[in-house]
Amino acid sequence: MTSVFEQALGADFRRLHPMMQRRFGVGLDAAEACVGRGTMTIRRGPWWTVPFLQIGRLRNILVPDLGTEVPFTIENYPYRDALGRETVTFVRTYATRPGRPARFDATMVLSEGRVLDYLGTHQHLAVDLDLRVDERGGLVLTSDAQRFHEGVSFRFPMLFSGRATLHEWWSDEDQAFHVDLEVHNRVFGFLFGYRGTFTCEWVPATDAPERLKPRRTEART
Repeated sequence: MTSVFEQALGADFRRLHPMMQRRFGVGLDAAEACVGRGTMTIRRGPWWTVPFLQIGRLRNILVPDLGTEVPFTIENYPYRDALGRETVTFVRTYATRPGRPARFDATMVLSEGRVLDYLGTHQHLAVDLDLRVDERGGLVLTSDAQRFHEGVSFRFPMLFSGRATLHEWWSDEDQAFHVDLEVHNRVFGFLFGYRGTFTCEWVPATDAPERLKPRRTEART
């Protein structure tokens, strides 16, 4: 069995830089986790985006704080969820305020050949991801359709949400991973973004720490 990302990308996975292949090859079969540490600059849109971002903070979806050279970690651990699906955590923790770190939780599974990204502490937002490999051997992730699952279930109107585009790549020059994310609303423009660099260590793992797992496992995709 190959990783969630390798299955979704198919033959294109081999076009990734070898360091990117290792990073996105995290899975139960590889039996290792990837823990990254670095710094980033966090931006947000105009003042009226702040309430939207503050609501996202309640469920560890969005980060309302600003900062430059903000220390952060990203923890990618494989585990099998309560429904038997191989899952990879993408939990980012930002030291934006002393004693009050911000956190962005995501867990990813394979669904019908695509990566499905569950956002937040309760997996209540399910987002389809489109993947492609760029000319640097980096990975470009673009969010697509979004469904909200919280008792009721419905397709989330994009007018009230944002479309995210994330670029991640390895640089041989500084021997580090680079990441650049922006979230835009089709009417209101730029909402949120970050840009940073980090290095990784790989540790043996066939399960994720409980602190990284969502509080609820959502069956609906």
